[in-house]
Amino acid sequence: MIAGLLLAAGGGRRLGGRPKALLTYRGRPLVENAVRVLREAGCGPLHVVLGASAAEVRERADLSGCVVTDNPDWAEGMGSSLRIGLASLAGTGAEAALVSLVDQPGIGPEAVARVRAAYRSPASLVAASYDGERGHPVLFGADRWPDIVATATGDKGARVHLTNYAEQLTLVECGDIAEAFDIDTPPDLARLV
Repeated sequence: MIAGLLLAAGGGRRLGGRPKALLTYRGRPLVENAVRVLREAGCGPLHVVLGASAAEVRERADLSGCVVTDNPDWAEGMGSSLRIGLASLAGTGAEAALVSLVDQPGIGPEAVARVRAAYRSPASLVAASYDGERGHPVLFGADRWPDIVATATGDKGARVHLTNYAEQLTLVECGDIAEAFDIDTPPDLARLV
């Protein structure tokens, strides 16, 4: 069982404080697209970490079938959301967490399924790559979660763990089926079509 863990807590600071989860994509909140991608890629259970405007996201987005957790410390960065998300998976029986970010609509179910298919054991460490460069989504076997929780701080997320165990990382090329852009600044909003 490979859980889908969606990090959707960002406040969109560089977007003038517009929470990324609520940006409109194909007529619906961006968070719904990200959940759909994880679901269609075969991940389950699905866990979502909210932060900025969490109550509004819950009200406006259809997150049915997901375990939704609020990160009160979302402003500290992605690390706190990753820690809370992994903690929410405790006791679910998940053997791995496939972590994706809400602001990457160019990554669809095909790329996520490709990363998911590289799972081998609870010690697995897998990341999508784009022209050989590590990107998202990233899959962490459950054996790795304690170290990630201990080292995930600020906006670095799991970068420390990925760097420390780079020789154990399996890169799965996804550049042929996905685009790994982020929605970070006002000009990026043009990609939400």
